[in-house]
Amino acid sequence: MNSSEDFKISRRGVLAASAASAVVPGFSHEVDAAAVAPGKPPMMPVSLTVNGKRHDLTLDTRTTLLDTLREHLKLTGTKKGCDHGQCGACTVIVNGERINSCLSLALQHQGDAVTTIEGLGTPETLHPMQAAFIKHDGYQCGYCTPGQICSAVSVLDEIRRGIPSHVSEDITAGMKPTNMEMRERMSGNICRCGAYSNIAEAMAEVAGVDSTGAKA
Repeated sequence: MNSSEDFKISRRGVLAASAASAVVPGFSHEVDAAAVAPGKPPMMPVSLTVNGKRHDLTLDTRTTLLDTLREHLKLTGTKKGCDHGQCGACTVIVNGERINSCLSLALQHQGDAVTTIEGLGTPETLHPMQAAFIKHDGYQCGYCTPGQICSAVSVLDEIRRGIPSHVSEDITAGMKPTNMEMRERMSGNICRCGAYSNIAEAMAEVAGVDSTGAKA
């Protein structure tokens, strides 16, 4: 028996078929058989609501949410930094919670509501956090700023909802937006320019507190 003639499927073909079947457990859509043919990436449909607008897309199953936003929807405000979930430049808000969009496949977000920096405010109508960043010079090069702002908005929401962090003093008394509390929660967002103190001041202003967490 000539094994090369009888077994023509390639290793790439096996991996592509496996990825298509396992990428999103329980996902309702079926993969088109033609999409997993050798040399073709497996494609699947996904619907996302981004900044209040619904988008129906057909994507390579390996496409991250970050690349979907930047390359397919042309929302380039969200930045690609380390691409390993360590710098926070790609932070967006999904269903009210912040995530690193470089670590998340787009297909995992079927039906989800995504908010990027473009959806928080416009140059004419800034979000309070955007305005505070400008006032307190919470940026220098600006590359990490979209992720910083999205994360900062979510951090204050987490505190309002009473979600504790590793430095919360008393989880039974409710969370307070102290300087240490906010800094701990923002630790996943790296600013290589070192604008951390200015970012903390911007967040404190939006939270309505001084640097100690007392009401301003």
